[in-house]
Amino acid sequence: MSSSSSSSTTPSSLAHLLPPSWQTQVTSWLAEDTPSFDYAGFVVGDHPRTATLWAKSPGIIAGRPFFDQVFHQCGCAVEWHADECSPIDLHRDDDDGNKMKVATVTGPARGILLGERVALNALARCSGVATQSHILVTKLRKAGYKGVLAGTRKTTPGFRLVEKYGMLAGGADAHRMDLSAMVMLKDNHVWSRGSITEAVAAAKSVAGFSVKIEVEVQSEAEADEAIAAGADVVMLDNFTGDGVKVAARSLKERWAGKKHFLLEVSGGLREDNVESYVCNDVDIISTSSIHQGVPHVDFSLKINH
Repeated sequence: MSSSSSSSTTPSSLAHLLPPSWQTQVTSWLAEDTPSFDYAGFVVGDHPRTATLWAKSPGIIAGRPFFDQVFHQCGCAVEWHADECSPIDLHRDDDDGNKMKVATVTGPARGILLGERVALNALARCSGVATQSHILVTKLRKAGYKGVLAGTRKTTPGFRLVEKYGMLAGGADAHRMDLSAMVMLKDNHVWSRGSITEAVAAAKSVAGFSVKIEVEVQSEAEADEAIAAGADVVMLDNFTGDGVKVAARSLKERWAGKKHFLLEVSGGLREDNVESYVCNDVDIISTSSIHQGVPHVDFSLKINH
């Protein structure tokens, strides 16, 4: 986990974050996959079987609670042989060095095959997000960055909980979960309201003391206006790497001892360019590249015979 994560956070405790409603999401996934008759399930019946979950590509394992719940609802049990957030070692269990035994699933044949694709999809996607998050966090730490790497709200509809969980499993920050978690005033909000000052004032009138207000800005002048208006977080959007370093240092020096605020940088940041933005006057680097369009980790589930 990254240095920005809480010292009390352990891989096994991440499941404690999940809300009571998350299990119903799993139910809806299963309902989507089998909306009426399970014809192939009829073929195999309910004879007891054992299946092995294999990891077949490098990455970080993440999403065990979702995998477990899928099979629980299908009447099966899962025994894990690898920890949540642990790296995949393809040489550990296979002489050819191309797969690793991750878990064992037991239950009726129909139940194993009923849950197979749904469980694999959730695990592969969550592990992919965790893997890319870990890669980018590691790259930033090696470059000397001490702040927070965060994801964005550009998540897959209906699958946000899994993807945000994957960010945390990879050592990144999940950022805001939804529109209710924090006020983020982007250019369209400001243009619609009239000015940054008016937009922040309106947000403060309803958000109360417990909800942070973030403002997206395109220049130092806009950042100054947002800070003066009382924004908690100012996002420098679509700046160049050099532009970020100049603006961040200038803003921190100009407002030192006058206003407390966090600086966030976002806009087109990826693994191949993020190092050019490393600057410890920046508190948060946010990007959708750790979860949007990332490769899945390859898993397969094979019934033993």
